[in-house]
Amino acid sequence: MRLKKVIAYALASVFISASLSGCTAIDSAKVSLGWKNTDFEYIKQNKIKEIVIQSTRDPGFRFVVSDQNVISDLYDLLSSAKVVSQKSSLNPDYILEMDEGNGTVHKFEYVAIVGKTGEGNLYSGDKIYTVSKRIDNDIIKNFWNIRKPKDFESIYYNSLKKTIDQYFSGKDKGVSVGVNLTDDVDVAKFLLSADLEDFQGKLKSGYKNSEIVKEKKGQYDVLVTIKTQGFKSTLYKAVVYFWDKKAQTEVKYYIYNKYENGIWNISITKVKPADF
Repeated sequence: MRLKKVIAYALASVFISASLSGCTAIDSAKVSLGWKNTDFEYIKQNKIKEIVIQSTRDPGFRFVVSDQNVISDLYDLLSSAKVVSQKSSLNPDYILEMDEGNGTVHKFEYVAIVGKTGEGNLYSGDKIYTVSKRIDNDIIKNFWNIRKPKDFESIYYNSLKKTIDQYFSGKDKGVSVGVNLTDDVDVAKFLLSADLEDFQGKLKSGYKNSEIVKEKKGQYDVLVTIKTQGFKSTLYKAVVYFWDKKAQTEVKYYIYNKYENGIWNISITKVKPADF
C-alpha cells in the first residue's frame, strides 16, 4: 500500500505541475521521476542535421537520415532512455553518428535488443543508456531497400543448425566445432548480436565444444562455413562447407528454402539442386 501511495503521489505531482506550467513542468517532472533524460536536447533544438547509421558487420550497410520527422522520432526514443552504469555484454550492431554540422559529432554504439533492466544497449564513452524500444525496428528498417527473406532469423539459423545435425549424424559430436559466419557477407547486415547469442546457446546444447568463430579459424577439428548464394523475401539459398582438419576433407551441403502456400519448404542436400 505504501508503494501505491508513493506512485499515486508522484503521478498527482506530474498532473498538478502540468496544469500550472504546461509542457515544461511535465518534462521536469519526468526527469525527476527518471522517466526522461536531458542528454539529447541538442536533437530537440534542431542542431542535428543528419544521422549516419553504420552496421558493425557490413561496411557497405551505411545510410544517412536527414528527415527531421525521423530525427524527431529518434529524440523521443532516446530522451526516454534510462541512464544506467553497465553495458550489455553483447557486441554492438550499429554505430550512430549525429552531426550538428559545426564539427561536433555525437557517436554512439548500439546493440539491437530491447534493453534489460540495469543493462545498457546504447553507449558513448561513460554514458550508458537502456533504450526500451528497438531503434532498428522503429527507425533503421524503414530505410532498408533490400528485402530480407521472410522469417529470416528462423530460416537462417535453423537451417544452418539442421545442416550441422545432418553432417554430424553418426559422427563424434564431441570434437571442437567452429561455425564461421564472418564470411557470409551477403547477409552480414542482418546478423544481430542477440540472435547470434541465441544461436550459440542452441549450438552448445548439441555440440558442447562448439562456438561461433571470432578468430583463428584453423583451431577447430571441424570448421563450418556458410555462404549465402542468393535470397528474396520468399527464397533463401546457401552453401555450407564442412572442413575436417584431421582428415583434410571438405563436404558441401546445399540449403534451398522456398516460401510457398504460407509455409517454408526447407531442403538440405549434398547434391546441388537443379534450379539452385
